[in-house]
Order: sequence, then C-alpha cells, then structure tokens
Amino acid sequence: MFNDIDLLELEKNKNSVLMGGSNYSRKQPPRQRKPKKALKSLTYLIAISIIVLFTFTSRVLMSEENSIINTFSFLGQIKHLAQTSDNLLKGEEGDRVNILLLGMGGRKHEGGYLTDTIMLISIRPSTGDVSMLSIPRDLSIPVEGYGWRKINNINAFAEVEKANSGGLAASQALNRVLDLPIDYYIRVDFEGFVKIIDEIGGIEVNVKNLIDDKRYPILGREDVEDYESRYNHLYIEPGVQEMDGELALKYARSRHSGGVEGTDFARSRRQQIVMQSAKEKILDMHIIFKPRLITNILETFNEHVSTNLKVWEIVKLWEITKNTESGSIVNKVLDNTQAGLLMDYYTEEGAYVLQPRSGDFGDIQYLAKNLFNDAPPQEKQNIIKELAQVEIQNGTWVNGLAQQVATDLEKYGFNIININNATKQNYERSIIFDLSYGEKMNSLSTLKEKTNARINYGLPDWLISELETQNSEKDTADLVQPDFILILGQEADKTKSGVENKEE
Repeated sequence: MFNDIDLLELEKNKNSVLMGGSNYSRKQPPRQRKPKKALKSLTYLIAISIIVLFTFTSRVLMSEENSIINTFSFLGQIKHLAQTSDNLLKGEEGDRVNILLLGMGGRKHEGGYLTDTIMLISIRPSTGDVSMLSIPRDLSIPVEGYGWRKINNINAFAEVEKANSGGLAASQALNRVLDLPIDYYIRVDFEGFVKIIDEIGGIEVNVKNLIDDKRYPILGREDVEDYESRYNHLYIEPGVQEMDGELALKYARSRHSGGVEGTDFARSRRQQIVMQSAKEKILDMHIIFKPRLITNILETFNEHVSTNLKVWEIVKLWEITKNTESGSIVNKVLDNTQAGLLMDYYTEEGAYVLQPRSGDFGDIQYLAKNLFNDAPPQEKQNIIKELAQVEIQNGTWVNGLAQQVATDLEKYGFNIININNATKQNYERSIIFDLSYGEKMNSLSTLKEKTNARINYGLPDWLISELETQNSEKDTADLVQPDFILILGQEADKTKSGVENKEE
C-alpha cells in the first residue's frame, strides 16, 4: 500500500527522510545538466519572408515606372485583401494552418529530389502561436504503389511521374501519416539556399559543438573508384563563425561528425540555427532598396523555390506571425531516444529505417495534433527552473498511454527521460515516487494536479529491485536518475476503456 503524501506536510518535512541502498538515492548531489537545446529558429519565417520580398521586388522591377510608391500601393491592396473576412486561409476555420517545409538537393546533386529536410509548421491564426515538428528523412511510411518506403523518397517518386508535383505528393502522404490536413507546402533546393546566403553577404552562426566530419560528400564525386576521394574533411570549431553559402550548407547537412553532432536529429537542430541566422539578415529592410541584390535573389527564387501559397495567403500568414517571438515557438523533433517515438529498424534488404516505437502512428498523430503549448507561462517557467526529470511507466494495458501523458507533461516544461512499461499492468490509480524528496515542489504540485496521482516519498524495496534489474544491462554512463517516477494507473485512461457503465 502507498500512502498519498500531503504536499503541505511534504514541504515541511522534506529534509527528514532519506533513502539508501540504491542507485536512486537522495544522498546523491543534484545532477547538473545543460538546458535542453531550444530550437530557436524561425525556418518558416525565412521561407515566407523571401516570398514576400520577391513579390515586392518583382512588382518594383516589372512596373513601367519602376515606382516604389506604386509597389507600396499594390502591397497595401494585397494586405487589405488578406485581411478581408471573406478570404480565409486553408485551415483557418479550424484555427490551425499547416505548412510543409521541404529541403532537397536539386538537379545538380545525386538523388537531388530526395528531401533532406521535412518539417511541419503549424500556425494558430487566433493567437499567432507557432509550432514546428521536424520529421526524420529515414522514417518508413506506406507509399501508394511503392509499399513501405522512407518518407524522403516521396518527392522524388512524384517528380519522376510529373514535374513539380513533389510538394503536393509529400503533403498528401504526410496527411495520411499524421491524420492532419497539410494545407500548404514550400520546397527549396540547396543551390538556391547557397546563392541566397552568398547574395546577402554570408551569415553569422553560433556553433554550439565541434563539427569533425571526415565523410562530408564532395559534389560530383559520388561514384569515383577511389572511395576516400569522395569525401572532404569538414572541421568547424565551436563559437561564432562567419559562413558563406557553401559552409552554411555543409554545417546544416553534416551527418558523420563525432560526438553529439553525428545524428540526423542533431542535423535538424543545426538546420534550424542556420535558418534563424539567415532570416535575421534577410529581414534587414535595407535589402529592399538594393535593386541589383533583389534582382539576383528574385532570379534565384524563381529557379529554386516552389510553393502552392498565393500572394494574399503569404501576406496574411506574415501578418499573423510577424510578432511571434522565437522563444515562444514550440519545437519538436521526432527521434529515437529512450523517450522518443521512433526506433531503429533494418529491413530484410538491410536498409536502415526508423519505425514508430509503438508499432503504429497513433503516438505520433497524438503529438502532431497536440503541439501547441497551452500551459500557463509562469507555471511552465517554474518547472523549467527546477529541471524536473521524469520517468513514466505504463501500469495499464492501454497501449501508448505513457507516451500520450509524456506529450502532455512536456508542455509544462518537464523533461521526460524514459518511457517504458511497468512490470504489472493492474494499477488502478497512478503513483508518483518523489526522488527529489520535496526539493522540487512546483514540479511535484503540477505533476500531481495533472495526473491525479498519489505521492510516495522515495522508492519501496520492490521497485528498487526492479529498477536495478532493468538497468543492469545498460551502460552506467547512460543512466540518469529521475526526480520523479510516475506509474500510470487505470484512472489515467481518459477513454475509460472497459470501465463498467454505472448509469442505471
């Protein structure tokens, strides 16, 4: 039996109870960890900003009088049209507009129509809230006529059948995976990105970690017999770096660096950083009054960017999101960490892919549909300050329940470090085991409120034994002690699956 601890009493007596004999010990000093990297970039803004800029400049260049006054008049008309109640964005009636951002190599690259960057940008028109969900290119999904394939193939498959159809095809495929309408798409190739960065004079990037990639591919040497000559050694030191287009692209695309930067998920984060830096420079209003520069950028845009957004839709999106602060944007990356929704898998042919950890796309769909952060800002900030780390165990037979609860708790600033099944699935009520011994009261209060769970100080002997067994096969360097272990009971299932109907 577990006694539900009163939070007021817990606050008074938090220093009176200690637990020993376990890796999960109160005697350990508080673990210091670096704050989770915030994906601070506004990738969608650079894409939309470029389009708005090009629309503006094209009117300047094509106007008979080349009159900036005439162009401002035109933009005023478009802005008025965008704000008219009869002109709604797709998805605006449901208060969510979804935009798919695709990045591809382009015709000069091997596999140039494979999409290296796949990102869902969601905008809430009523508030201007923005969320970003990065989807790894190795995610395996069902593709009509092709079976199960990596998601980055879809754009290429469509382009073979019909030119410029990849954006639409990728939107439709992702719609089926996420069970969400994909209203718009923006597709950009690498050459266009490089040219734009060079045209604006390069960008300044704060490199967080060393990039030491000895296998960065050299364009045009993909098939040479001397295998080693196919690659360059990419070395970028941490700190603020000035980057031209080529270096910025390499920094964003590197996949084989040592350490924490050697994954596709780290690459997704770097792409965000690069785009943020580029956005800040492109949005310098002085660019508008440089005819030669905007002419060159306009030509690049026409050749290397495609979208189904209309001019008035672009302007309206800009009006909705222009005041959105980067710190308030919700950023998520589908990954294969212990608490992630994906897992590594090798097909019968030996190809590496990523699959949903739960066996279907239900958890991913739940995350995609619940991206926006509705947590009170002050409450979330209090939890973030406490660096609250939570392990969640599913003590029910409801598949995916732990992951859904994790998605909801992350909105409040909790760091979910592990998700697994409890050894028993017959818990009636959820239980919180507090390993911080009352030191993180804001987090504990919110955790109890959101889960309606009982609280137990420390760990019982039987749970200590179970945890030691679970961790015995893991590398001790990878073990992180949680502040709270939450075991979910049947009451956590909001669907009340299988519960007896008590109504007469």
